[in-house]
Amino acid sequence: MSDVSTFLIPKGFRFGAVKAGLKASGRTDFALIVADQPASAAALFTANKVQAAPLAVDRQHLTATGGRVRVAAINAGNANCAVGQPGLDAALRTCAAVAQAFDCKAEEVFPSSTGIIGVPLPAEKLVAALPELKSTLGSDGDHFQQVAQAILTTDTVEKTAFIRVQIGGKEVRIAGVCKGSGMIHPQLVPHATMLVYILTDAAVEPALLDDFLRAAVEVSFNRISVDGDTSTNDTVLVLASGASGAAVAANDRDFSEALRTVCTSLAKQVVADGEGLSHVVELQIEGAASDADALKVAKAIAHSPLVKTAWAGNDPNWGRLMAATGYSGAQVDPERIDIWFGDLPICRNGGRATDFDEKAAHAYASQPEFSIRIALNQGEGKCTFWTTDLTHQYVSINADYST
Repeated sequence: MSDVSTFLIPKGFRFGAVKAGLKASGRTDFALIVADQPASAAALFTANKVQAAPLAVDRQHLTATGGRVRVAAINAGNANCAVGQPGLDAALRTCAAVAQAFDCKAEEVFPSSTGIIGVPLPAEKLVAALPELKSTLGSDGDHFQQVAQAILTTDTVEKTAFIRVQIGGKEVRIAGVCKGSGMIHPQLVPHATMLVYILTDAAVEPALLDDFLRAAVEVSFNRISVDGDTSTNDTVLVLASGASGAAVAANDRDFSEALRTVCTSLAKQVVADGEGLSHVVELQIEGAASDADALKVAKAIAHSPLVKTAWAGNDPNWGRLMAATGYSGAQVDPERIDIWFGDLPICRNGGRATDFDEKAAHAYASQPEFSIRIALNQGEGKCTFWTTDLTHQYVSINADYST
């Protein structure tokens, strides 16, 4: 397998982006991912009960086509959410125009939106931009990067990942692109927003692709949080063109591992670009009664304003970790909890470790990235979770976002 930072574009796709006039900045805001032939598709969406119009359309289209997508049409600058029937009409109008431009069925178009909630989407701007966008599509890395740039909102960097794997003696490529910086606590179920598009040139049937995607998402995108807010638009879409000629069978470990690697890389990039952050924190929860309990503890810690503001101040306040663990809902014996900052012992058997070095712990917590390990000593359950601190800058970004 190759490094996830090397550009490896799967065969069978073209890409591009233009300025449709949705972003106040005037930057590119409308992107297309076009499969040369209808690609196998699987998608997971937000668990938020308030959902953007494109998600309803996406579900209908995937059902109608049996899991086939020809074009993913993505706009930034407007979430197309909480605007009622006009939102659905705008999504459907966009799909119809894209279908006409690429001589495919409207149901083979997968729309996505990200941006401000509650503002009607001017679909006419997207429709007007289509001819230029179609004429500038390409299949190289530069065109792929255009998509990565166009879908950004409050993000500060593009997020991409690439990998290749040998299947049946043939090279298979997987490429991923995503956006996300704030409003990040994905709860993806068959279930600023997180949008993820993963492409492969392997041949994978939709039902099998769905199985692979669910497994990969559970240990990547469902293991991150910036601020604990679950967006109305969260989407992860994977498309398989089959252009490599390599067919993936059920339980193919190499393909599964490669897909998981790409998803994990993208998920960690989202956290690393969290709004206003000064620290990225990896939580390692072990010894829980179950994996589900380990996840409960990780989320309680990751969503605690007291914990996150302590991290912002480089403060190794382990008492706040104990408190969050206690109210997490997991099975806990307070007198059996152990905590480490990196390799530094902080808490033993529920109390301050005898060799706790506060100065060393403060220095460790001053690093841009650090890890915290918590052992509950209740069983074999475990999880790894990535999150951020909470800073003044985060408040400023979100206080001024729509005005």
